[in-house]
Amino acid sequence: MIGANQSSVSEFLLLWLSRQPQQQQHLLFGLFLSTYLVTVLGNLLIILAISTDSRLHTPMYFFLSNLSFVDVCFSSTTVPKMLANYILGSQSISLPGCLTQIYFFIVFAVMDNFLLSVMSYDRFVAVCHPLHYTTKMTLQLCALLVTGPWVTASLDALLHTLMVARLSFCADNTIPHFFCDVAPLLKLSCSDTYINEMLILYMGVLIIMTPLVCILVSYICITCAVLRVPSTKGKWKAFSTCGSHLAVVSLFYGTIIAVYLNPSSSHSAEKDTVATVLYTVVTPMLNPFIYSLRNKDMKEALRKLIVRKTGSM
Repeated sequence: MIGANQSSVSEFLLLWLSRQPQQQQHLLFGLFLSTYLVTVLGNLLIILAISTDSRLHTPMYFFLSNLSFVDVCFSSTTVPKMLANYILGSQSISLPGCLTQIYFFIVFAVMDNFLLSVMSYDRFVAVCHPLHYTTKMTLQLCALLVTGPWVTASLDALLHTLMVARLSFCADNTIPHFFCDVAPLLKLSCSDTYINEMLILYMGVLIIMTPLVCILVSYICITCAVLRVPSTKGKWKAFSTCGSHLAVVSLFYGTIIAVYLNPSSSHSAEKDTVATVLYTVVTPMLNPFIYSLRNKDMKEALRKLIVRKTGSM
């Protein structure tokens, strides 16, 4: 229930697409639609290939299938609403709809963050302790490494959403973005947003930087272990198993840190939107290509899946 001191604003206007020239609007709509369809199709193929190929029933691919699921949900939180608004000629999103979008956006963003960290730990065990991999990466541990992030992400998202829900929005309701994000909303509030900004900063450091540090430590250990491998072929094989993950990590963390771990005074709507598009739309689309094109087992599983589906038609 909205409190008495809550906003008089019942809806917001998402103006990012409408601020572009008409021809550019059509182009951006086409790009977002095609990107979203590729994201959904690519990640669903990854999930199907892993679930149907018994050779891929390992911890690494278990985490990858979870990442693909989260990526589909991540893009589905923001892109379909923007596409629907464009088709309907509307720019509005209700206040409850905005808060709902914020909640699920944070949940899946944090899950992406934690899953990348979990996958780096999996690679660390595989490279640095190969003989003990099966005993260390047990089914119970894998389940815990996925369940724990889901609980943490849900609680973090609930905290941020409740903190935004208490704010008042008195006049301006235009958001120069393609979805309801916390940072643009804080600029529209006529309440004191200091606590919200500090919460974003401190929780951002805890939620984003802690997994990032774990990833860096894992790869430092992996690098040291690989450098001790005598053969060049062995070194290349070890590094190649981590290359896909490193590519995704670099793109994801580079953009998300630029948006959320800087003071709001240093933000601009254009830069924030471009950075947000990279990690909410582009990265989920690229993940299936990055992981499948560099992985022989995944390519073989996808080939079998496609042959099986086309042959049954």
